Amino acid sequence: MPEGVVPKRKPEIRSLYFITHIENIPSILQHGILSHKSVEDRAIAYRPIYDASIVANRKAKTAPNGRSLWEFANLYFQARNPMLYRVVYEKSPKDLAVLGVQARVLESPGSFIATGNAASDATAILPPKEGLLSIAEIWNTIRSEWWNSMDGSKRKIMAECLVPNSVPPDLIDTIYVASHEVAKRIKQLRLPPNIAIVPEPNMFFRPARQIKISKNLTLIEGDMFFSTMQTLTVSVNVVGVMGKGLASRAKYQFPDVYVVYQDACRKKQLEMGKPHLYKRESFVDGELADEPESLPKPNAKKWFLLFATKRHWRDESDLGAIEAGLGWVRDNHKNEGIQSLAMPALGCGLGKLEWRNVGPVMCHELTSLDIKVVIYLPRERQIEEQLLTPAYLLRRQSG
Repeated sequence: MPEGVVPKRKPEIRSLYFITHIENIPSILQHGILSHKSVEDRAIAYRPIYDASIVANRKAKTAPNGRSLWEFANLYFQARNPMLYRVVYEKSPKDLAVLGVQARVLESPGSFIATGNAASDATAILPPKEGLLSIAEIWNTIRSEWWNSMDGSKRKIMAECLVPNSVPPDLIDTIYVASHEVAKRIKQLRLPPNIAIVPEPNMFFRPARQIKISKNLTLIEGDMFFSTMQTLTVSVNVVGVMGKGLASRAKYQFPDVYVVYQDACRKKQLEMGKPHLYKRESFVDGELADEPESLPKPNAKKWFLLFATKRHWRDESDLGAIEAGLGWVRDNHKNEGIQSLAMPALGCGLGKLEWRNVGPVMCHELTSLDIKVVIYLPRERQIEEQLLTPAYLLRRQSG
């Protein structure tokens, strides 16, 4: 992924993050965030969340002072990373918490900065001053919402601060959880009043909001590329250019999708009103999860529906073509083997169409499907509440 413009000064680091099981929180607030060695030496009971092989890899690697990574508490600069993705996959978001630690932890004596996953041979482990300069150079990658194993961003987004032995509990000021339900569970632990409990679904790869429209149709605020649906829809043009928006994201995160897209354009397999289905065979967890080769069973394979909303990338989206393409999905999804479907609000981003016009068309065509369908709402602008109701979005059915 392109790093963009390197910041001219150190990034503003407000917090660092520690991933844990919520059952460990009372102990952590009493003893601090401990290194694996400290937990072992002090015989403190805890609920592990990491795969044993991952922890063993860190035990074998050393910091510049010769101490094993096992002897350091590790904090991430970005919580929403491949390790958290793996833990969410293996465990459950309802059992997990991310602890926010004040940035002054970077001043801890004997600490180091790792310019990526500290267990990786490609990562440099540096003294704090030098390490923070390196962090500034990759800050755009660290703060990104996605990553790729081929360009190193999957490793870099897991940059760490390594603190010897323990992080004092008084540096913990926030507990992030996946939902309001989990927040209620945390509050029952009677935590100190100075610690904020913040539901942050996006951090845990979960939708920020879900609106039920019909039995099989739901609107979602969130990141479509982390959807659990079998087939993801990418809005494109028919000239083979993926330059901006969701298409650019797909091109970066799944380069093979771009190759298939260009080939479909050349062969005229992708047309206005006739989407092209790419039945991808590789598992998405291979790109997203840390240490995917040790996962017990990879997540389902992802297919991609390349859906033309405009002829040329310079054009505005064509609502008539979108309706025709939705008709193709309605008529062909069974024969093609589509089991569940995620779609963006077609044409509502760079295509300059309005949700008030697109939403009813999409819901009218998709609500009749006998598979689960989710529409991801536009992230570019806020939509009025009355435009998100079944009464508004399904009104065409009686017309």
